[in-house]
Amino acid sequence: MRALEADVDSAARSDAKVLITGETGVGKEVIARLIHTRSPRASAPMVTLNCAGLPDSLLESELFGHMKGSFTGAYRDKPGLLETAPNGTVFLDEVGEMSMRMQVVLLRFLETGEIQRIGADRAHTRVNVRLITATNRNLEQEIASGGFREDLYFRLNVIRLHVPPLRERVDDIRPLVQYYMTWYAQQHRLPPAEITAEATETLLAHRWPGNVRELRNVIERVVLKTAGRAITQADLPTELLGHATGARLPGSPAAESAARPSPAEEFVALMRRQGQSFWTAVYPVFMSRDLTRADLRRIVELGLEETRGNYRLLVERFNMPASDYKRFLAFLRKHDCHLPFQRFRSSSFDSRPPLRAVVGGNG
Repeated sequence: MRALEADVDSAARSDAKVLITGETGVGKEVIARLIHTRSPRASAPMVTLNCAGLPDSLLESELFGHMKGSFTGAYRDKPGLLETAPNGTVFLDEVGEMSMRMQVVLLRFLETGEIQRIGADRAHTRVNVRLITATNRNLEQEIASGGFREDLYFRLNVIRLHVPPLRERVDDIRPLVQYYMTWYAQQHRLPPAEITAEATETLLAHRWPGNVRELRNVIERVVLKTAGRAITQADLPTELLGHATGARLPGSPAAESAARPSPAEEFVALMRRQGQSFWTAVYPVFMSRDLTRADLRRIVELGLEETRGNYRLLVERFNMPASDYKRFLAFLRKHDCHLPFQRFRSSSFDSRPPLRAVVGGNG
């Protein structure tokens, strides 16, 4: 992390484009803001946009603006975010989620610097902004599979910064816990909180699939719950207590050899072990962007492997009432996570172990 901070300082001294990679919740936006605040552009605005979950028309309008009457609901001319940060910084998060069409639109802007609003017949203006992008995807793999343009990748990947997941920097957990305990105690006007050694060891043993964002949410929850008294292991969320076995503490041989399930496998296990519904376990985390589309697709894939492509049975396995079948499918289609059931009914799945065996290593 000290090397990463040195790289941030180096990036801040230039106007070169920066691509920040890392899992969801590791703090990619924090890195982007550090670069901006340490750069000569610090006195100018920094605007951010998350590209995930926005349809092309809305994403293009947010970036470049639109003209009055260009589409239904366009009652006035509207400038885009790129125009609202003159001489500043634009941060595009989850750039790997852009469609191929929007990738072409962004590439054209990078080549010319010109803004053409939706509905306009010519370029409106030129802007001077610094572009920082971030993604949790492996863009090299996306290029190989045809999901991301290679020419756009080379445009964005001038300075590359990778933020490691929290499980790979366990030494950061203690200071982060202390920081967020102090912060949330002040925010909620509560007495300063303390934490017991046993609770701290439990936090150290957790894998943190949601990374720093998950840790921050956990600390806020327990600070509110304890209201100033010492935080004990019993105050921690139940999903953390399953890791407090002692045999998997960081640095132990068991921790090194234990299988590390993916975030998707952990959420599936949460639904299967604790009986939580998809709507309470997965939905809120996905909508708060602590889970990516790739994670959601993997959750659906794991379930369909067990049910052999049967979505009605999947609704039952994910602890939803049968009446939620249409709502569940509509949600998956809206977020492009509805997988074709046919491939899960082929003979290639007959030899796969049941889902319990896949996720059982974390139980």
